[in-house]
Amino acid sequence: MTAGTPNTETKPVEAAPRRIRGRTREALIGYLYLLPAFVVFGIFFFYPLGRLIQLSLFDTRGVFANQRQEYVGFSQWAEVLGGEEFLDSLWITVQYVLYTVPAGVILGVLLAQLANRKLRGIAFFRTVFSSTVATSVAVASVIFFALVNPEVGYFRNVSWLSWLNTQNPDTALLSVAVSSIWQNLGLTFIIVMAAMQAIPEDLMEAATLDGYSPTRRFFKVTLPLLGPTLLFLVVVLVIFAFQAFGQIDILTQGGPQGRTETLVYRIFRIQFDDVNTAAVMSIGLFALTFVVTLLQFGMLERRVTYAE
Repeated sequence: MTAGTPNTETKPVEAAPRRIRGRTREALIGYLYLLPAFVVFGIFFFYPLGRLIQLSLFDTRGVFANQRQEYVGFSQWAEVLGGEEFLDSLWITVQYVLYTVPAGVILGVLLAQLANRKLRGIAFFRTVFSSTVATSVAVASVIFFALVNPEVGYFRNVSWLSWLNTQNPDTALLSVAVSSIWQNLGLTFIIVMAAMQAIPEDLMEAATLDGYSPTRRFFKVTLPLLGPTLLFLVVVLVIFAFQAFGQIDILTQGGPQGRTETLVYRIFRIQFDDVNTAAVMSIGLFALTFVVTLLQFGMLERRVTYAE
């Protein structure tokens, strides 16, 4: 080999550090783009969560006056989470979830099935069915109160609606649940309607040619293909139900006789008088919501049919 011949064997060795530097630079740029999200999550989620855990482990006297804190550890968790008040509110919350989620999903699917037709004037009904999506919880609750209030409501003299009474301890929670179902119905309808319109028409035509009746076509073709959408709706509506506050505060304020005092509303009611107990209940609610969400994905996703 002469002295003027270039040494090509060093090129791969020189190119490797360049590739590493290029990948490192790309990774740094990616993290730089994610930095605002990390900052927002840190300020509005991780710091409050850490502060909440701290409060749950201490017995704080005059927290807003920065007075003394006494460490009590996890004994406070056992006392609060096993206490009668927490368990009562937990049971009310579970009832509220059972009232709102199945009924909301079923009604959304039925309305979407009715509106998923090519008929003259069907756009009007689609608009009506989806109208509540533009209604806030506060507005929907006030409208519902004006309709069913037993003293001044428009439906106070309608006998078959007498059970919609937010002042009756036996029906107050169910009445609030009906308000929530109505308010969330627009969102449920729109999501299910969009999923139905995404089903390929050739599948429906093939089922029709095979002699499927409309009912059988719905249960054998449409409903299985709605699986991913229904899973999403169930998870979202369960989270909504666990976090319900506005409709309870407007319609019942946790009454009558504490029959509508869900976990969220109890936390709100006691937070200024007993911040440590409220912190423990908040952690319990967060953990419960997280576990229920994981269980839903674990148990329901295996039964979901994904279109290829």
